[in-house]
Amino acid sequence: MNEFEWRRQLRELHAPVSPPRDLWARIDAAMEAAPTARGSSRPGWLLAASFAGLSLLAVSLSLRQGQLLEHRQTTATAATYTPWKPDDPRLAGAAIELDAAHLELKQALEQAPHSPALQRLLSRTRQQQSRLRQLDQQAG
Repeated sequence: MNEFEWRRQLRELHAPVSPPRDLWARIDAAMEAAPTARGSSRPGWLLAASFAGLSLLAVSLSLRQGQLLEHRQTTATAATYTPWKPDDPRLAGAAIELDAAHLELKQALEQAPHSPALQRLLSRTRQQQSRLRQLDQQAG
């Protein structure tokens, strides 16, 4: 077989080919018979799918609402807390760090209220804050 024969065969592949028998009669018959066979189960599947979708939507909305409420509570807690500002500017950085640690520990305790480690850290932070206030009084 040479190159000319290959090209001729390629041109024949590009030409349209008609099927040996008419397929449309079988396709029309299958489409007319399909709604009666599947018609009874389709509403059930659609109903189940819509119920599942609505359930997922309701669960995601309730979770999101819970996250928003939790965020509002933590921001309200943070908004009511007023940080202490020392008179001595040398102690201001330490006061800011201790106030931030105090707020973070309070938020962590809201999530795990029975954690002894968090309780100890909060107690130590309060002790350090009181020691810093004493230093400020001694310096001023």
